Amino acid sequence: MLTGVMAGLGAGALWGLIFVMPRMLGDYSGVDMTAGRFVAYGVLAASVMALGWRRRPRPTLRQAGAALGLSILGFSAYFLLLVLAIQDAGTEVPTLIIGTIPLWVMLLGKPVALRWRGLLPGLVLTLAGLLLMMSATQAGPAGQGGHFYRGVALACAAMASWTLFALLNAAWLKRNPQVNATDWANWLGIAAGLGAFLLWWVAGSDLPKLAAQPDLGLFALLCLGTGFGSAWLATILWNLASQRLSASLCGQLIVSETVFALLYSFAWDGQWPSLVQLAACALFILGILASIKAHA
Repeated sequence: MLTGVMAGLGAGALWGLIFVMPRMLGDYSGVDMTAGRFVAYGVLAASVMALGWRRRPRPTLRQAGAALGLSILGFSAYFLLLVLAIQDAGTEVPTLIIGTIPLWVMLLGKPVALRWRGLLPGLVLTLAGLLLMMSATQAGPAGQGGHFYRGVALACAAMASWTLFALLNAAWLKRNPQVNATDWANWLGIAAGLGAFLLWWVAGSDLPKLAAQPDLGLFALLCLGTGFGSAWLATILWNLASQRLSASLCGQLIVSETVFALLYSFAWDGQWPSLVQLAACALFILGILASIKAHA
């Protein structure tokens, strides 16, 4: 169990880095940054598979179909829905809706043998932390599209997409224990890379415009770094956690992404968090500990 918990926390720490990347690359669109990250992930995954072609198993047609479907749910569709939601409803409301993902994963992924009484402390602490974080979040600008309720619906769809990915991915790994975490991460990566390339082809900047952007070297470096760390390595760690832990405990560990993202953001800004934000982080951590105790 300890290995799974540490793997889940490691994935959260790597995912948290993504929240700093847009602030470092303010002149690049979200589509370009996300496509760059997942294309890098796909190229890396394909390279790892090519290097070990004789040693590593190849996916069957059914396994490749599962990887494609789950990569759409957890990567391409999730991101596209989120971008459209932010365009219609602004930043704050979609972000808070996405912040409920750990609660949904915990509720829907509860093991049959685990009583609700055991899960309740972690849920209450996480919900309290989320409410505190909402109170500390300043309202963002209105969405460009002006279609607020459509944006809310799209954010809910994005939340449902990643929640479904987390639950189905965990269930698939438990049904297929012969597939190790690294191989599954590579198969997901190739599928995600193809989806990201299509996303860039449809909605991204053309090559001349992309090449004319400032800090192109930094953009490439961050795409490679997050493609390796926040995509490939984080997916391997998350797969390890999903194989060893229940979906409800994995859902609780997703909260660590928020905690790490806040720490990285405070470090980037060079400022201390407010007392309300510190209290919210403390509640998140207590919620994780309560959930680990309930599943022990």
